[in-house]
Amino acid sequence: MGRTEEVSAAIADETEITAIEEAGIIAQSKSAEADDNPADRRLPLIARIYGIVMLVEGVVTLPIIVISCLYAVQAALSGRLAFDALNLTTILSVIHAAVLLVSTACLAVFGVLLILNKRRHIAQWTYLMIPLTLAEGLLSLSLQGLGVNLISPVVQLLVLVALHITADPSLREERRLQFALRRLDARSEYETAVSKGMAGRDLTGKGYISLDFFNLFWLFVVGCVFGLVVETLYHYVLFGEWQDRAGFLWGPFSPIYGFGAVILTVLLNHLWRSNWMLIFCASAVIGGAFEYFTSWFMEVAFGIRAWDYTGKWLSIDGRTSGKYMFFWGILGLVWVKLILPHLLAMIQRIPWKIRYTLTAVCFALIFIDGVMTLMALDAWYSRMAGIAQNSPVSQFFATYFDDDFMANRFQTMTLDPSTAGRM
Repeated sequence: MGRTEEVSAAIADETEITAIEEAGIIAQSKSAEADDNPADRRLPLIARIYGIVMLVEGVVTLPIIVISCLYAVQAALSGRLAFDALNLTTILSVIHAAVLLVSTACLAVFGVLLILNKRRHIAQWTYLMIPLTLAEGLLSLSLQGLGVNLISPVVQLLVLVALHITADPSLREERRLQFALRRLDARSEYETAVSKGMAGRDLTGKGYISLDFFNLFWLFVVGCVFGLVVETLYHYVLFGEWQDRAGFLWGPFSPIYGFGAVILTVLLNHLWRSNWMLIFCASAVIGGAFEYFTSWFMEVAFGIRAWDYTGKWLSIDGRTSGKYMFFWGILGLVWVKLILPHLLAMIQRIPWKIRYTLTAVCFALIFIDGVMTLMALDAWYSRMAGIAQNSPVSQFFATYFDDDFMANRFQTMTLDPSTAGRM
């Protein structure tokens, strides 16, 4: 009798699971019939208005940038404008002009896509626009410091992230499925799937993890904390002293490892099934290039040198070396093969009821932390460079984040304003 009850229970479970799958198929079918595909839904009116603004700005600004560049070239050739091709500020200015030109042209195209409601193309286009906007902001920061010049790229970056979340069909479909499962009172089966790491996976099969904002944000957070712990322990074992290796004003965060985790995930996502040697070599090159760029940017923007590998094995300008590229290779291999699958499963365990609220709140806090850190570094640079500190903001940072505080918080950093590339 007991055996019969077990068989009946198993059949009932299979029937319930089948019902869920059939309900999903039926829902998708009805959605298709009703032309309610998430990729075809209308964007909010505010998004289309923003598209019109971007189109107008691109059409108006693009000719101005082109004319300004041509005028600068003509002035340099005629001798009316001093031009030193080897000067750091000149190089940054040329790169900034090129990025601004490409970004403005892309914004015009992006505006057209918003107006035409090309939701799927918009979600893909943000993958291009977000890096361009970041590059524009970083170059502007390097040349002019922290000021009103960063308002436009920061606002644009926030809008692009919001549009990516809104327009990404996969995220919208995930939320739709969540509500459907609630209505069916069958969340236990889905949560079981989540516990096995099925949610958040790349359903196209091209990569391991779905590269959406939710996943990438939590990978960044974990990378910040995990990297800080590893580096702190490594320094203690090697030198026998505890040193504050944090990269933000507050919290146990090292953003270089957070961004490194995101970059490794994005660039190695399609290689997760590849040979371990290929992953190792790719990680070593990617990590070394990222470490070099980070060191270069910190120096040209703030005159800061956080590490120096000069004289080490395979040192490249002291910004990276063969030893640490080897470590990046090992880290990338372990990350892709071992850590990422378990980490994805942990991320998907965040309860549905607080998932998006918690992500939004944590993003806001870390964003504020990052902005305050940049402002404190900029104020530190200005004080060391002898720039007058008369504004209320400057006085605030001079009072609460003075030179002693900054030197104690960022113990690995040395600041020399003469090495920066500002105008």
